[in-house]
Amino acid sequence: MATEVNLPDRHASRAILSIAGSDPSGGAGIQADLKTFTAIGVYGGAAITCLTAQNSFGVSSYLPIAPAFVKNQIQLVLADLPVSHIKTGMLGTDEIAGAIAEALHDFSGEIICDPVFMASDGHELFQKTARNTGLQALLNVATILTPNLPELALLTKRSLETPQEAVEAATALLACYPKLRAIALTGGHIQEQADEVEDFLILRQGSGQEISTAKHARIATKNTHGTGCTFASAFGAYHLLHGNDQDAFFKAVAFIDTVLRQSANLTLGRGKGPLAHHLFQGKV
Repeated sequence: MATEVNLPDRHASRAILSIAGSDPSGGAGIQADLKTFTAIGVYGGAAITCLTAQNSFGVSSYLPIAPAFVKNQIQLVLADLPVSHIKTGMLGTDEIAGAIAEALHDFSGEIICDPVFMASDGHELFQKTARNTGLQALLNVATILTPNLPELALLTKRSLETPQEAVEAATALLACYPKLRAIALTGGHIQEQADEVEDFLILRQGSGQEISTAKHARIATKNTHGTGCTFASAFGAYHLLHGNDQDAFFKAVAFIDTVLRQSANLTLGRGKGPLAHHLFQGKV
């Protein structure tokens, strides 16, 4: 009897590329991105911007890759794989950001930018220049931005505390970058003492905005290392599968919520533990 073979659907011939730093502990960066892509069911490639020395206690140091080499990694992958979506994470330096922007100047797919400026332990992960021309060039080609509250505050140079202030800042940021279609704001840093977390999707609609929110219980766990990387990667993966901003947003929120719950009682690392992507089961 012939063995039945399930033929791949149309999404199996598309890929997503992560451009980010490497985390040797596996909790964040490229490692978290690839785990997320695999858990959701999409093929992922990886171009490394920086090597880091870190573990669950935090980042000790990092080594930026030469900008030209970062650019070459990206160009070779795009010349070969059917990449429809790109997710950027840790950039390391403004020069690397500029090299990425150059490599993606003619890219016609989705560019999901996670603006990683600082590790959760306070270690700075982005070397600025006087005008941050590289970062500005990258934001000018991005289609989706996935900041948390501190990252949004840095991008808008505002002091942000309340949900209303955060949404107003995100709306103002949308107006600065014509290609930017949506900002998915993760709400874990907003009203941190609240029992509930509220995430926001601010979507450009003509001359205005459409705002969607997702509320979910705050999970008490120390295993939160890599949540920002994972959310942005999940958004990109689900967008690849479904092609819809709101669908990708709600599914990425549900993915993070599920993995946080599954990771809550694990002991992986003696500091801020990583998410257990490998335990994710089922679809959201």
